[in-house]
Amino acid sequence: MDITPTVAYKLFLEDPDSFKSSAPSPEDCLQGFRSASQRAESILCLTVSTKLSMMFNSACDAKELAKTELPDTTIEVMDTYQATPSEGMVALAAARAAVEGKDLAEVMHAAEEVRDKVSAILFLDTIRHVYRSGRIPKVASQIGSVLNIKPILTVSGVVHFAGMARNRKQGIEKVLQMMRDKVGDSPVHVSVTHAYALDEAEKLKERVASEFNCIEIWLSEFSPVMGYACGTGTVGVAFYPEG
Repeated sequence: MDITPTVAYKLFLEDPDSFKSSAPSPEDCLQGFRSASQRAESILCLTVSTKLSMMFNSACDAKELAKTELPDTTIEVMDTYQATPSEGMVALAAARAAVEGKDLAEVMHAAEEVRDKVSAILFLDTIRHVYRSGRIPKVASQIGSVLNIKPILTVSGVVHFAGMARNRKQGIEKVLQMMRDKVGDSPVHVSVTHAYALDEAEKLKERVASEFNCIEIWLSEFSPVMGYACGTGTVGVAFYPEG
């Protein structure tokens, strides 16, 4: 709440093993609902994938608590099946629909449409911390780190290993090719993301802008929670085709 992701990553680099994360409690979510209810009659809460976090469960528990405390407020909770900027793109679609004056059902539909077609591809500078995602044992990540293996992950509900590279240049090329295989020349919405690797992300954004038919392109910083599992130096793209 009171530090930037960049500051959080500096703390992470000083002592990675003491850097911890946890899902918000139902009371935390309820406080968010209380605040939003002062400005709106309907609330759509979009959460990170249930395969990656307990936040959806906390938000659902808070929704039940709110039925008594906030009887005049309609609350819906949606699992985005995503994380990283792909989750943000689902939220952005919902927000745009809300700004256009659409009702809650229409806002949810706008979010679902993007949720069902958005993709995220990430290149990690190290495999050292990936065991925290629950996808590989800690010993495997340690061995991979010694061998200097750099994984490529996709996010869709769960985190999947999509490949690996020996160096950064090779990894970025693979990420771009995977994106190209999915969207080709179609108009596409894109968010380029990074974890404490702004210079690399800016270069990647320039390449994406020049090589793809971008309707819009964003540059965002990875949340420290995701960086906890992926480590600093991570760069990637989230995207979905128009229509």
